[in-house]
Amino acid sequence: MNKTIIEFFKEIITIIVGILIALYINNWNEDRKDAKYLDKIFVSMKKELKESNKDIKKKLPQQQTLIDTLGFYKLNDTISIFDVMMKVNGVQMPQIRISSWKAISSSKIELLDYDKVSAFANIEEQTDLLTSKTQFLMRFLYPNIKDTSFDKKELIMFMMQDIMVTERGLQKEIEEVIKE
Repeated sequence: MNKTIIEFFKEIITIIVGILIALYINNWNEDRKDAKYLDKIFVSMKKELKESNKDIKKKLPQQQTLIDTLGFYKLNDTISIFDVMMKVNGVQMPQIRISSWKAISSSKIELLDYDKVSAFANIEEQTDLLTSKTQFLMRFLYPNIKDTSFDKKELIMFMMQDIMVTERGLQKEIEEVIKE
């Protein structure tokens, strides 16, 4: 009977050791897959941020041209907001790309450290703020597009300046993340 109990414990120990080895290998493999996924997602995120930064740099001078043109024509009550928009090819807004961040933030955010989560969350919040300000500008512009008044032109100038401040703040945050 002692012999059967010893044999039983030998088998149990062998099974337990086998299970522990299998769990270790599985965990190691999952960690390796997660690391590979993070590497790919970071490459994608940096590429998106570089493209966004480049687009902001491209659009800021165009937006300044709109502000300057509105300033030049704001006292001229024969030139409408539409006329000004046609002279500067409309309102130019940058496209902020954060698809990779949204993908990881909705699935595997626990793989990221706090500093990265915080930085990307700030960029997302600034992007949402920029979108909100742009939508507000557009909701104001369309009903007033034929207006020629000083007040409306000046208000559009202030809205564009506010948008540009947000873009510069967003650009600064993007550049900090790109440096890392």
